[in-house]
Amino acid sequence: MSANIQKFFAKFLATLFFLLAILVCGSSLMTGFTQFMDGEDMTQILIKVINSNIIAIAVFELAMVINKEYGNKNEHDVIVMMRRTLPRFITTVCVALSLEGLIMVIKYSQADMAGNLYYPVAIVISAAFLLVALGLFLHFVPQDPENHIDDDEH
Repeated sequence: MSANIQKFFAKFLATLFFLLAILVCGSSLMTGFTQFMDGEDMTQILIKVINSNIIAIAVFELAMVINKEYGNKNEHDVIVMMRRTLPRFITTVCVALSLEGLIMVIKYSQADMAGNLYYPVAIVISAAFLLVALGLFLHFVPQDPENHIDDDEH
């Protein structure tokens, strides 16, 4: 019974996140088109569309992780499951954070707001810290026995 409830919520949440990712993409494109028709600056429009789509990518990746791991038929050890899915999700989040930081640097540079550059620097440092933490996690967590290649074979 508990496994069925878990699978139901996994499918429900994965579907919800897939739909939210699609809605964010569609909304950003419609907003960008509307702002373009209103004559706003093309660079600012592209920055806003990219920001929204970065969020959509992270939400989509979260849906993929939920669908793959929690909606799966076979049960796995939590550590093995995290070792398989966490790197993919954390990498997507790090890419999103890095892009957001770079976009903010461009935005603040164009608007002559160099005093606000500590925000994007903090975002990029957070992405770097997240990658280091992921590396430490992968180093200290036991290997996945299904994907482990024995060094004696080579």
